Amino acid sequence: MTNTNSDALDQDLYQRTRALLEPGDIALNGAIVHTDYDGSEDVQMMQATIDVGDIIAEQSGYDPQNCYVYSGNDDTDFSSNQHQGLTLEDEEFVWECQQLLREGSFDIVIYYEASADHEAILEGIRALGFDVTGVEGE
Repeated sequence: MTNTNSDALDQDLYQRTRALLEPGDIALNGAIVHTDYDGSEDVQMMQATIDVGDIIAEQSGYDPQNCYVYSGNDDTDFSSNQHQGLTLEDEEFVWECQQLLREGSFDIVIYYEASADHEAILEGIRALGFDVTGVEGE
């Protein structure tokens, strides 16, 4: 079941994530993935991001093997902990995230097209061992 505003683990982060899903060019849903990784566990944090991205790719109809993570190291519009999942062939958007260090551990705020199977994504993230708060767009 999707967590709602009333049972989100962090109300402020939930509201900020909701704002990212405001109507734009495409309809989006999102997830807040809560980890226990601290600031020294950046390799584990990146692997968690990739694993979550693979689940999103699968539930969006993409083969994760045909996707890659763009970290924007050469792009001034990206922060150091902002990443995108794109398809190899045409660089089509699959997901985008920010990795936020909050209260000593990382949260991944990730969003993706609303056409993806939101509930299956949340279940897949839980199967990885993470607490997750689902955020549905308009």
